[in-house]
Amino acid sequence: MGSLADAALAGGAQVIGILPRIFDTPALAHPNLTELRIVDGMHNRKAMMMEAADAFLALPGGFGTFEELFEVLTWAQIGLHRKPVGVLNVNGYFDPLIDLIEHARDEGFILEEHPDLLIVEDDIDRLLSRLTQYQPPEGLERWVDRDEESG
Repeated sequence: MGSLADAALAGGAQVIGILPRIFDTPALAHPNLTELRIVDGMHNRKAMMMEAADAFLALPGGFGTFEELFEVLTWAQIGLHRKPVGVLNVNGYFDPLIDLIEHARDEGFILEEHPDLLIVEDDIDRLLSRLTQYQPPEGLERWVDRDEESG
């Protein structure tokens, strides 16, 4: 995240960090952010990020990246937001995750339209363009009525 923040700042962008108090240390807090918001915990961090964001973009990462990615996808699925969610699939990093999502859909655990909530590109310019042009898939609220539809 630090390298990304550095690149954005070098390009003239504003960078806002939202950091749980437990991580507010000189070793972890970026010293040159446009703004640094300190919150009481991870749940508060994610809620503030959700409110502040126009879109969500994941780069290759670990458990925290996966957890936050799936949380914003779940929030989109249940209608808590209608913002675009994307991954930059650097060197196929997210291919196994995409396969898992497709497998869950094929097994009936994810509705047919829900994989479309995730925008996947291996080129940053295409990804940013698709995030900008995003329209949520039709019928997202259908999952709520699924039991009623099946009788």
